[in-house]
Parts: sequence; structure tokens; C-alpha cells
Amino acid sequence: MAPQQTGNKKREEPAPQEAAEGSSSPSSSSPGSAAVHADGPQPPKKPKRMVLRRSLVNYLKGREVGAQGRAGLSGFDGELCGFAVRKLPELLRERELSLGTIDKVFASQWLNARQVVCGTKCNTLFVVDVQSSHVTRIPLMQDRRPPPAHTQPGCGIHAIHLNPSKTLLATGGENPNSLAIYRLPTLDPLCLGDRQGHKDWIFAIDWMSDTVVVSGSRDGTLGVWKIDPDVFRSSIAWHSDAGLPVYAHIRPAEVVDVPRAGTNPGNCKVRAVAFSAKRQELGAVTMDGYFHLWKAQNTLSRLLSIRLPYCRENVCLTYCNELSLYAVGSQSHVSFLDLRQGHQSVRHLCSREGGTGVRSLSFYEHIITVGTGHGSLLFYDIRAQKFLEEKVLDSQHSSPRPTGRRFRLICGRGWLNQDDLQMNYFGAFGDLPNALYTHCYNWPEMKLFVAGGPLPSSLRGNYAGLWS
Repeated sequence: MAPQQTGNKKREEPAPQEAAEGSSSPSSSSPGSAAVHADGPQPPKKPKRMVLRRSLVNYLKGREVGAQGRAGLSGFDGELCGFAVRKLPELLRERELSLGTIDKVFASQWLNARQVVCGTKCNTLFVVDVQSSHVTRIPLMQDRRPPPAHTQPGCGIHAIHLNPSKTLLATGGENPNSLAIYRLPTLDPLCLGDRQGHKDWIFAIDWMSDTVVVSGSRDGTLGVWKIDPDVFRSSIAWHSDAGLPVYAHIRPAEVVDVPRAGTNPGNCKVRAVAFSAKRQELGAVTMDGYFHLWKAQNTLSRLLSIRLPYCRENVCLTYCNELSLYAVGSQSHVSFLDLRQGHQSVRHLCSREGGTGVRSLSFYEHIITVGTGHGSLLFYDIRAQKFLEEKVLDSQHSSPRPTGRRFRLICGRGWLNQDDLQMNYFGAFGDLPNALYTHCYNWPEMKLFVAGGPLPSSLRGNYAGLWS
């Protein structure tokens, strides 16, 4: 290779004729014609291509800064997104978070890059900082009227959901029959649905728009609530004389009864709901083993009811917009429901986790994450119709090969109250794994928050972990 000349030799300028002929103008040539040079016709110049940054880092960075449009819909970006989703589980590593002595985390949602809001069986609403493990408790809203003396003890907070713009948070109140709405990001109380609403515990919540939220209850009803922060702001005083926040007390815009099965009419308790924004439909799972579907327009109009093939402990439900699929978790299976017109089908897969059940579900792209009652997370690829598998590296010069065994993440031990009298009985079974009642992803930063507690209801304990 010849050495580069660094002298003061002047750069040769193009001849005037070449310079003039090399710069085309609308009058001299059209985009599709060849430019005329001194040495004859030349082929047309190719238009410059946009520079595509084809790397996993750039793809994820684009999601983090909120790039316009949906990344990964087609072509290379689609393949890259699919690869990232399949690859992430085997890259995750656990860091347990200390939550003190609270009892069983039932619900969770990311508030921002480092804070997760959680609800527990002991009726505690709190925010945990996943970097420092610092826990901040949020005061619960109280009903205007005290509950009747014969009211049974509360079940805790089973559901937390943020509206699409992440300006409002819906969860349960101090009375688990009531729906509480908080402002974000301040978590100031906005309103409490304690008037003519549910008569039993709220188990499920989902937003149908930025200002319309639906709640499902053990009383066998769905409540539709319309939230207008501007109206509430003008109708109530924000601080009382004692300096405490004051919130509005509201009633539902609509209460819908869930159809009751003839064989077990008393067990139509709503356990989970999921809303499809794409199809404007609301799905609900009830404890009697049915899935119900409503069209969600100005009011809820029922479309169908389906008896599920596995009807024991149907406790979780999620929806995948990309695939138009509902997924229902039961004691030993996940059932997939494709309810598009002309495609009404139900498929299922076995979780094989010793009958401890599927306790939490979430979709992202074509991968469904399954939180079990046995302290493990499984990952199922809908397109390949199989679980992600463990891989082993035979040598440094070979690629990892699948072993045929399901890949799983095993969660830590968490905290368990050893003073419980029931420990005398359950202690004979050795270490008790935690049921993973909730998990939620922070996909832009590739983090997974997982939480739960001991499966036996009589044992007090908790588990929380950040997988990143």
C-alpha cells in the first residue's frame, strides 16, 4: 500500500466543462435520463439509500427514546425484534428485593424506569424503587360510609392498572369492594367508586380508554366507570382544613351482570378481565369455568360465552393484539382463544408444574410469559408452538444446542414468617416455593419485575425480584 502524501501539493480542480456537465439541472436532464459527458453517455446516478442501523443496540435504543411507529413490524426489524424477545429470558439474572414483612404481592405495574407500584394481600399499596429497594406506602382511600359490622375481612389488592397515557392509576380502596383512582405521577387521590358499585371484592381491572375503566368483582358483575379529572377538580376542594387530600365519591356509569351457568349459578365470580383496544372487545373469566366476551362501545353488549376445557382455578387472563388471542391460565394449563369471526377456536398447553397452577400471564409479540405457583417462569413461543428450551454448549467451537428441556427461571426464596403455626405442618415438605402472582416487563430497558409469596393462603410471606 502506497504511503499517503502529506505535502503542500494542491488538489487538482475539475475542468470547467466537467464541472458544469457533472451538475445536472432540471432543464438539462431528467431524473431518468443519462447525463451527457465528454466521453459519451453515462448511466444515471443511483439515488442515495437511507442508512439503516441494523443492530440490536440501535433497535432497543429506538424503543427507549420513543421512536415513531411500531418498531419491528416487518422485514429485518421484525426478525430482530423476534430474536430479542426470544433471547432475553436466557440473559436475565435475578436480584431479590427486600419488602419487609408484607404478605403476598398480588399485583404490580411499572410507573417509570425505576419504580414499580404493588398491591398486597394485607391490603397495602406501595411503590418500590428497584435500584435501592426503598418502599413507600401509599394511603388507601376510605369509603364515605363505614362498612357494615358483619363485613368479612378484606382480601387485599388484587389488581392495579394504568390508563394508556399513564396519567391515572386504578386499583382497590381500603374497602376491597371499591374502585380507587389516583393521579400520576404524584399518586394524589382523585376519586373513589364506593357508591352503588360492587357488593363484593374487586378482583380485576382494565382501562378501555384514557377515561373509561372496567372492574370485575366476586359479586358476578362488571362495573364501567367514567373518569373525568377536570370535573372532579372543579367540584371538590383539594385539601381539607386538616391539610389532607379530599377526593370525589363516584358511582359506575353501568353495571353488567355476568351470565350464570345453570350447573353452578353461585360461582360466576369475575376473576380476570382483558380489553382488546384493536377490536373494542372485553373478555372476562369467571370461577365457574367460563369465558365471556362483550362488545365495548357506548355500553357493554354480550357477544358470547364459552365453557373452558380446563375450569379449575382460572385466575388470570391476558390478550395479544398482534395475534388476536386471549390466554387463560388455570390450575395446570394455558388455554388460547381465537375468537375472530370464522376463527372461533380453543387450544391449550400443559404447564406441568405439579398442579400448582398458572398464577400470572403476559404477552409480548409472540412470546407468552407464564408465572407458576411453583416459583418458576416459563416462556412459550406461539409461532413455534413450543416452550423455549434450555441450551447447552458442548465445546467452545460449537453453537449451543437445545436439550429438549423447558427453559425456566427459578425465583429466590423471599421472606417467610417462620412463626406461623401452619409452618409446623408445611415445614415437613421442605422449602416452600413462592407462587408468582404477578410480573411485568419494562421492555425499553429489558427488565422484568416478578413478585408473589407462599402459595398456601394461611402462610404469611413475600417475594420480589428484579430480573435484568
